[in-house]
Amino acid sequence: LSTTLSSPDGEARVLDCFTIHRGGRDQPYAQLLRVVEGVRGRVDLQLRLHARFDYGEVRPWLRYHGERLYSLIGGQNGLVVASDIELERAGQHDLERTFTVRAQERVHLSIQFVSPHELEFNFPAALEAQELDRRLDETITWWQEWSSQIRLDGAYAPGVARSAIVLKALTNAPSGAMVAAATTSLPESPGGSRNWDYRFSWIRDSSFSVRSLADIGCHREADGFRRFIERSAAGAADDLQIMYGVDGERRLTEIILPLEGYRGARPVRIGNAASTQLQLDAYGELVELSWRWHLRGHSPDDDYWRFLVELVEVAAHRWEEPDRGMWEVRGNPRHFVHSKVMCWVALDRGLKLAESCLRQAPIRRWQRIRAQIRKAVETKGYDRRQHTFVQAFGSKAVDASLLLLPTVGFVEYDDDRMVGTVAAVRARLEVDGLVLRYRSGPSADGLKGKEGSFLACTFWLAECLARQGDLDQAREVFDRVLATSNDLGLFAEEYDT
Repeated sequence: LSTTLSSPDGEARVLDCFTIHRGGRDQPYAQLLRVVEGVRGRVDLQLRLHARFDYGEVRPWLRYHGERLYSLIGGQNGLVVASDIELERAGQHDLERTFTVRAQERVHLSIQFVSPHELEFNFPAALEAQELDRRLDETITWWQEWSSQIRLDGAYAPGVARSAIVLKALTNAPSGAMVAAATTSLPESPGGSRNWDYRFSWIRDSSFSVRSLADIGCHREADGFRRFIERSAAGAADDLQIMYGVDGERRLTEIILPLEGYRGARPVRIGNAASTQLQLDAYGELVELSWRWHLRGHSPDDDYWRFLVELVEVAAHRWEEPDRGMWEVRGNPRHFVHSKVMCWVALDRGLKLAESCLRQAPIRRWQRIRAQIRKAVETKGYDRRQHTFVQAFGSKAVDASLLLLPTVGFVEYDDDRMVGTVAAVRARLEVDGLVLRYRSGPSADGLKGKEGSFLACTFWLAECLARQGDLDQAREVFDRVLATSNDLGLFAEEYDT
């Protein structure tokens, strides 16, 4: 991350990165590096380091070790801080320093995560400025080499590359897990209470992400996530959670902290109660991911095939149950159409894999249940008067998840029912050119307050319009959502219009 700072007397550039090196998956640096370099003139700056552990509950034990090295210990967490300027204590727990950087000069700050036990017996030596510069260069080179595998041309290629880099940065290299976000409790609307902890790996979200990465040439991430889920589920599909911690943790108990969040938003949550929900689409996502992996020349081995059979079997047995859906509603479970369709996907891709890989499976039973699901969706999940698929059986409402039905092959994009669905989504959920997930409120999801437009849903709409042949409208929608990116080319989950 490069940030330019300007003053009447000069200009400086601040470079921030998490350092990375070849072969560092098992032994990473675990280091945040900041380099301030003078561009012209002189710039006076103040450095403040106020480290806190356990969400602000623990102030660190600050110690000086000579050679401009400090340690900050809090419980079983520790940081080693080093700089090529002499830092000064600010009270018992913090470090500060005012300094000047001139043209062609560089000032370094290294913050490295360590365990307190490691500090007692093997305190790291101070890193010279030359070594820190080498790590910065090594990190830049690593990212350039990784992004060079992206295979995409055209006007939108730079934006796609930026998003791909974000997804890679959200991936835990040792485990293969991809977190939904690096943050917790950012409000869905200013001052609202829809504030969730997203620092976990969702099966659905990660499946979307690795599918996109694989489509542009980043194949290792898809295989890494596939293996992560198999390990986290311990090979038992009937014990599948819809999300896990980055190391496969299952206990993600939701707790409210006595803190204020972004612009005073409350509550601040850690953990996520949705981890215990039944969301039936997860089974279809995993079998679909395996089918796509197979099409790229990687057939499931015996162990993974057994896991896939269990996934299909669970979908076959549970598809008639109500669930919380892909939007994780906290109201009563419902018979969401998208969830039913993804159970259909689990059976459909299971059948295709069995046929293509010459694997044994209860073919006739799977075919029968697949047909039953299709019949249920086409009768109970489609409103003939409105000419649209609906959010849930017995409902007349629509939601944006319906835009995904042709993506998984349940219906063609240009099917009259899908054309009607796209029109209904635009009429009821489009606000200022962007698409809501659904019309929110206690009756819809069991929660108070409103939420912003969901940017991913707007991209789904653009794809539907393009594949239905309405290229002008598709480009208009696509350009509208592109305009919501910030100065770094990054997109939020939701956008407040």
